[in-house]
Amino acid sequence: MSYVRIWVHCVWGTKNKALFLTSRNKWEIINHIRENAGRKNIYIDFINGDKEHIHCILSLGADQTLAKCMQLIKGESSRWINKENIVNGRFEWAEEYFAVSVSENDINKVRDYIKNQEEHHRIHTWTEEYNKFLEQYHFEKFPG
Repeated sequence: MSYVRIWVHCVWGTKNKALFLTSRNKWEIINHIRENAGRKNIYIDFINGDKEHIHCILSLGADQTLAKCMQLIKGESSRWINKENIVNGRFEWAEEYFAVSVSENDINKVRDYIKNQEEHHRIHTWTEEYNKFLEQYHFEKFPG
């Protein structure tokens, strides 16, 4: 048996930054994402979000790829949100996502950051946070 612990901080938003996650539905969506991920053996350590995006910490297993985990999480949840009419209008996640590794020493700091999303976004917009991720982690922004 292999012993693997790979923490990944993942962030993804709604298509066109639509404000679909409301106080009425956010926790229903988040709980569904967590439950669905568990059924697919994807371990979500911590998850929260704000009006147009989600943050989570995944622990990747020895045989899991980040791309497959994100495909399963985002694809299934958007189908479920539309099928159950959880939001008004057609729901879609944006195609892109952020993912950065997290050291064991920093995991609690990232959990706190995710836990305090509502407070954080009273001060900083999702666009500001998005641009900060691009700059902080030296991601190249693609047109469109």
